[in-house]
Amino acid sequence: MILMVLIGVVVLAVGGCVCVVWASRGGPAWVHVVAKVTLLGGELARDSRRRSRKQQGDGGVIGGE
Repeated sequence: MILMVLIGVVVLAVGGCVCVVWASRGGPAWVHVVAKVTLLGGELARDSRRRSRKQQGDGGVIGGE
């Protein structure tokens, strides 16, 4: 069951990436919508990772980055 969920997530991620590339080359309106949703999801994931790192501290890195 978990394998099927992981396969579904991978298929959605690959499909989103394909739509981002297709939208950059033109494509129909629905492709642009899917591309925007995909890029927004990536931004949200990146921001949540940054927030969790700030809450944990600098992670022992010298210089604070």
